Amino acid sequence: MSARDAILNRLYQRRDGAISAPESDFSIVQAKQWSDEDKIDLFQQKIESVHAEVHRVSKDNWLDKLKELAQAKGLNNMLVPQQAQVGVDVRADWSEDGLPELLSYDQPIEGWKAELFSNVDGAVTDVRSAVAETGSLVLWPDNDQPRLMTLVPPIHFAILDAGQLKNTFHEVIVSGGWVQQGMPTNALLISGPSKTADIEQTLAYGVHGPKELIVLIRQ
Repeated sequence: MSARDAILNRLYQRRDGAISAPESDFSIVQAKQWSDEDKIDLFQQKIESVHAEVHRVSKDNWLDKLKELAQAKGLNNMLVPQQAQVGVDVRADWSEDGLPELLSYDQPIEGWKAELFSNVDGAVTDVRSAVAETGSLVLWPDNDQPRLMTLVPPIHFAILDAGQLKNTFHEVIVSGGWVQQGMPTNALLISGPSKTADIEQTLAYGVHGPKELIVLIRQ
């Protein structure tokens, strides 16, 4: 019997049998536990190391900080979700002179691709959670906050509540019920602004996608 036939024969024999995954040992990962303040410090250290910008704000003044940053960056407009609470809050208190115009992702991409890719200056989104160990944001894009909303505009403002910050990605999966309820169809992990490297391994930021990632941590 050839090696090919032997492999296929084993597969045929297992076809009707139960195949289970080996037992996994997550004790090392689960042992990674930090205090609430240390989680924030570690997250900030990790994500700033790849050129993201972090601001610690309170739940009372975060909108003031967002306005300040939007004006400082010289934005003419910003994409803001319509249904997510972060978008509702922004729209309810965005009446001062000199602030960017608020836009909505309220039509199919085919109808305004040119405008999105050429004339939108920034976007504001919430996040599902974040990982302190790696300095990563976890987003679940949907119709209200599509993936292109965080991949195309030059500046992405991500609003993170301190309570959403988890120690490890394993904790994100377990606490979010990904195993029991099923994985999200489109989880998006973001660790800093866009970056790429050429053949000489020279790392460049903002070549494709957002040139700046600004995280506001609400405490």
